[in-house]
Amino acid sequence: MRAILGRLAICAAAAVVLALLPFTLSGLNQVLAARVALYFIAILGLNIVTGYTGQISIGHGAFMAIGGYTTAIMSADHHTNLIATLPLSFAIAFGCGVVVGLPASRLSGVYLALATLALAVSIPQLTLKFSHFTGARNGISVDGTVGYLWLYGVSWACAAILFVVAWLVLRGRTGRAFRAVRDSEVAAASSGVSLVLYKTLAFGISAAFAGVAGSLFVLATNGYAQPDEFSIFLSLYILIGAAVAGLGSLWGVMGGAAFVALLPNISQSAPLIRSIPVGGQDIAAGLVVVLVMLLLPTGLAGLLQRMALAASALRRRSGIPTAERG
Repeated sequence: MRAILGRLAICAAAAVVLALLPFTLSGLNQVLAARVALYFIAILGLNIVTGYTGQISIGHGAFMAIGGYTTAIMSADHHTNLIATLPLSFAIAFGCGVVVGLPASRLSGVYLALATLALAVSIPQLTLKFSHFTGARNGISVDGTVGYLWLYGVSWACAAILFVVAWLVLRGRTGRAFRAVRDSEVAAASSGVSLVLYKTLAFGISAAFAGVAGSLFVLATNGYAQPDEFSIFLSLYILIGAAVAGLGSLWGVMGGAAFVALLPNISQSAPLIRSIPVGGQDIAAGLVVVLVMLLLPTGLAGLLQRMALAASALRRRSGIPTAERG
C-alpha cells in the first residue's frame, strides 16, 4: 500500500508540474513539449505489445499514419472538431491493429519483426494510391489552425488519460495474461490463456495508442499529414524510445519520450556537430543511442528498479522494520 501511495504521489507531482510548465515556456517550446507527449503515448502503446507480451513490432509508425490521416481527412473534408477526431483515430487504429494482430499472432521473433517492418513501409505508400482522399505527395492539411497552448494541453491530457488506461489494463487480469504470454507461451496456454486472443488484443490496444499519437503528430507538424512524415524512421524512433524507457515497465516511458523528442534538437544545436558537413546530426544521434544502450541496457526503468533495490537495502541495514518500509 505504501508503495502504491508513493507512486500516486509521484504521478500527482508530475501532473502539477506539467500543468504549470507551459506558462514558463515559449510557443515553440510548448510545441516541443507536446511532441514529448505524443511520443510518450506512442512508446506507451509499443511497450504494451513488445514489453508486456513479447511481440516485436517495428511498424508502429504505420498506425500513427492511420491516426494522423484520420484526423486530417475528417477535419479537412468533413469539418469535424479536432478533439472529436482523437477517439475516432483511437477506434480506427484499434480495428486496424486487430486486423494486423490476428495473423501476426501466428508469428514470433524475427518473422514478426519483418512483417511489421513491411507494414511500416507499405502504409505510407498506400496514401499515394488514394490521392483523392490523401492528397498523395502533397498531403492534406487540417481545417484551421491550433494554438501552441491548446496543442500542449490536449497532448498531455491525452497522455494522462491513456497512461491511466494502460495502468488499469496492465494491473488486472489482462495484464497478467500479457505477461504470461511474454514469459512462456507454452505455460500460458497450459494455464488456459488464449494466445491468439491476448496477442491480438495487445496489438489492437497498442495500435490505438499509436493512432492517437499520430493525430497529435499531425497537429504538431503544422496540421499537415504527408507520407514522408510517417517513414520507417518514425517507427525506429518509437522503438528506440521504448528501449531507452525500458521494456515491461511504465515508469521509464517519460524519459524515453523526452529522449526521442529532444535528441534531434540537442544534437542539431551542438557547435561541434554543426561543423560536420554531412550527416552530423544523424551521426551524433546514433552515437548517443549506442552510448545510452551500453550504459543502460535495461533502460531507465531498470535503473529506477536498481535504485529502489539499493534504497531498500540501505533501509534494511539501518534496521527499519519491514512493515515501515511497505
